[in-house]
Amino acid sequence: MTYILNQEPSVANHFIAELRDVTVQKDSMRFRRNLERLGEILAYKISAELDYKTEIIQTPLASTEEKVLADYPVLATVLRAGLPFHQGFLNYFDGAPSAFVAAYRIEASSDISVNVDYLAGPSLDNKVLLLVDPMLATGKSLALTYKAMLRFGTPRQVHIAAAIASPEGVAHIQAELPDARIWLGALDEKLNEHAYIVPGLGDAGDLAFGSKL
Repeated sequence: MTYILNQEPSVANHFIAELRDVTVQKDSMRFRRNLERLGEILAYKISAELDYKTEIIQTPLASTEEKVLADYPVLATVLRAGLPFHQGFLNYFDGAPSAFVAAYRIEASSDISVNVDYLAGPSLDNKVLLLVDPMLATGKSLALTYKAMLRFGTPRQVHIAAAIASPEGVAHIQAELPDARIWLGALDEKLNEHAYIVPGLGDAGDLAFGSKL
């Protein structure tokens, strides 16, 4: 299953437009906030797919039945670009444990590979795992992140969430994680020769936190 948020008219389209806009991008705080707000909207959409239980809630006037989450998902993100996006999900799934991964590109003349060199997280056994990354470009980082996280256990359900994705990245995730549910802000045209998403929005990490050496 793949869900694409901007195929429906909503305020989310406005946030995506600002994320892409080179003028608005000059305000790094607004860029981070727009990623966070997009994460909140996707979190709300994903929440409809989770399991709920009925609890008796006592109000000042009477008791009433309400459906509440049976269990919080585990939220996992790739450092550093994923942090604002991750925060949006954490704002809604506020009791969720979090996992963090450091993964970086190794660009050679013939290929682009990904190295995972830091990983910290809770148990995943029989949990719902929600992997969030603002840019789903080649899909290699997320696929390798998932495989590395299996040392913490086997989740019963996996969701992938990205602000912007390429068709190539989605195809890679579908091949590597065929049971995962994919949630996107927008699905763009293609990857260019440098494996960046077109039209995309540029380097999300640099736009959120400043240029790196």
